[in-house]
Amino acid sequence: MRRRLYFMLPDVPSARAMLDELLLARIEIGHMRFMARDALPSDMPDVNFMQKTDLVHGAQLGVVIGAIVGLGAGVFLTLFPVDGMTLRTAAILLVALGGAIFGGWASGMNAAAVPNSRLKPFAARIEQGQVLLIVDVPVRRVEEIEEMIAKRHPEISFGGMEPPMLAFP
Repeated sequence: MRRRLYFMLPDVPSARAMLDELLLARIEIGHMRFMARDALPSDMPDVNFMQKTDLVHGAQLGVVIGAIVGLGAGVFLTLFPVDGMTLRTAAILLVALGGAIFGGWASGMNAAAVPNSRLKPFAARIEQGQVLLIVDVPVRRVEEIEEMIAKRHPEISFGGMEPPMLAFP
């Protein structure tokens, strides 16, 4: 299990130095992402589409709302059936599943055009030229990494820690 940490770095050279130090601290490059106003060097991992947008959050919300609406529609159709049709429990569950799938798809498509709400607190500083570092570290190493960065780089500000994510939502 990993925790996502956010750090604001003053500029690209300090981001490059932090990348090297995290690699020396045995944090894999696949667990680091940088976000800057301008283009980053090609060997620095940039945030991807899923991290830049609210796609995941929107899809999750759409699945929940779609399942609730689908379940309600299935129950309504069971209580007030259309002439000549009989619906059973399986039909209610299928309509709920269909609602969840449609809700997740529709909401995810809309959320793909919206910037990630978790990155909103950092947007102003990124526009000023600072660089955001997003790093996923094992839970047992969170304090060690925070202390290492604070001791070696007092100019770097800690941006917070994301709450733990469940393995199965």
